[in-house]
Amino acid sequence: MTIPPFQAVIFDFDGVLVDSEPAHYRAFQAVLEPRGLGYDWATYLDHYIGFDDRDGFREAYAAAGRTLSATELEELIAAKGAAFETEMAAGLAPIEGAVACVRRLGAVFPLALCSGALRGEIVPTLEQLGLSEAFGALVSAEDVAHSKPDPESYRLAVARLGAQLGQDLPTAACAAIEDTPAGVTSAAGAGLRVVGLAHGPDHGLGGAHAVVESLAAVDPAFLHNLG
Repeated sequence: MTIPPFQAVIFDFDGVLVDSEPAHYRAFQAVLEPRGLGYDWATYLDHYIGFDDRDGFREAYAAAGRTLSATELEELIAAKGAAFETEMAAGLAPIEGAVACVRRLGAVFPLALCSGALRGEIVPTLEQLGLSEAFGALVSAEDVAHSKPDPESYRLAVARLGAQLGQDLPTAACAAIEDTPAGVTSAAGAGLRVVGLAHGPDHGLGGAHAVVESLAAVDPAFLHNLG
């Protein structure tokens, strides 16, 4: 099959645009530790990173052999959202080079955002970064039934961006920028070509089509050579 030229780029949010994973971890622990379900940072990185709030809580309860009702799940998500708002009030630092990368690629390609974060977490941060108008489509945790690594969110992001552009946008004509194994699996499973952003040597991004250590490396010429 001939792969069409790139027509769009889709960014992940947490860990790609903002250094928010430590804040998410602290917010999760604020809710889980009083219930005897806390875990350490290494466990978060190894197992929980990339899950949205819904699946993060489901996994924590399943790991402890405990049941979780739909009502309790909604209460946990609300509590974690409040804890994360406290974290956001202190400000979330952008990933180095992220804003410049968005503007560099946005000058050439339509952009979308595909995240497991809640819309109420994403929109204020985009405003803070001056990127409110950068993305033609946005998919957040509320928009899908299955979070990453399921490909649903990326399929929806491509469909929404194509609708916004008024064209049929093939997934193979889209690049994704991700920093977690779950995100890479989601994007690749939807048919996108994936650039993995590594935050360390043990990044687990082997499923990406290319791995970079800095967003400074990602420009239109880099994507053209991604293959």
